[in-house]
Amino acid sequence: MRRSALSCVGGGGQDGQAQARRKAGDKPMATPCALSQGAVIVARRCVTGSSQMKFAAALVGLTVLATSAMAQDLPDLAGKEVVVVTENAYPPLQFLDKSGAPVGWEYDAMAELAKRLNITVKYENTSWDAMIPAVSEGQYDVGMTGITIKEERKEKVDFSDPYMRSEMLMIVRGDETRFTDAASFAAIPDLLISAQPGTSPFYAAIYEILDGNEENPRVVKFETFGAGLEALKAGDVDLTLSDSTAANGYVAASNGGLKIIGAPLASEDFGFIFPKGSDLVAPFNAAIAAMKADGTLDALNQKWFVDYKMGE
Repeated sequence: MRRSALSCVGGGGQDGQAQARRKAGDKPMATPCALSQGAVIVARRCVTGSSQMKFAAALVGLTVLATSAMAQDLPDLAGKEVVVVTENAYPPLQFLDKSGAPVGWEYDAMAELAKRLNITVKYENTSWDAMIPAVSEGQYDVGMTGITIKEERKEKVDFSDPYMRSEMLMIVRGDETRFTDAASFAAIPDLLISAQPGTSPFYAAIYEILDGNEENPRVVKFETFGAGLEALKAGDVDLTLSDSTAANGYVAASNGGLKIIGAPLASEDFGFIFPKGSDLVAPFNAAIAAMKADGTLDALNQKWFVDYKMGE
C-alpha cells in the first residue's frame, strides 16, 4: 500500500485544482495523487503562481521517479510461493476480526511485501511454542507473530531487519489500586504475574520486576498469552506483561476492564523469521527498507494503532 495525497493542491483536491485552472484559462491536466509529504506541502502552495506550479510539478516528477526507481531496484521473485506461518493471536499485528477473517498490521505488511517482490503468499497457522522450531526445520518459509529479535533465537533462525520497535508494558485490571508500577508490585509478595515461558514478557517479569529467579513461584506460567490474560481478568493473577503493540489493543477492547500502569520496562525490535540461510532474507530486507522510506510502514501504524478500534 502506498500513501496517497488526499488533497493534492489548494486544499480542494482535484475539483479545487480544476476550478483554479479554469479561472486561469489552463487546460485540465492529470492530478498526481501519490506524492511525498514534502511535495504535497509545496503543491498546496502552488496555485498562486505559474512558476511555483512548475516547481511543484518538478518536485512531483522527482518523487515519482524516485519511487519508481526504488521499486525497480527490488528483486522480482517471479510469483514464487512463500508459506508464511502465523498465530492469529496478537492484535493488532494479526488476529481474527468479528467475522473470523484474519487481519492486522502484519497481514497488510505481508500483502505489500508480496506485491513489491512478486511472491504468492500461502498462510498457515501454528502455536507460538511451535513456530520457531518449525521455521528452523524448514516447515515454513517465513514466520510472523511480532517476534522479538534476540541473539539466542538467531542461533536457530534468521531474522529480517526490524520492521517495528515496541515497549514492554504492564497490564492490570481496570480497578487495580494496590500497586502502580513494577517496584510496588514486587514489594507485595502475594501478588502474581502471568507469563509464557521463553517469551520476552516472561524474561521481563523475571529480570525487570522480580528477583532474577526463573523458577520464582510468583510467575504463573501459561501456554498462551491469551490464557494468561483471561487469568488476569478472572482475578487468578494480578499482572500480565505485553509489548505496547498488543497491550494497547487489548486495553482499548476491554471497555475499561483493563488498564496500563507504570513506565515501559524495556523496548524490543520485531522481525520476520526464516530458516537459516534462506534466500528470502535479502529481498525482504530490501522491501522493508523501501516501505520505511516511502512512508508505507508509517501509514500502517496509523491505520492499526490509531484509527482501528478493537472490538468494533
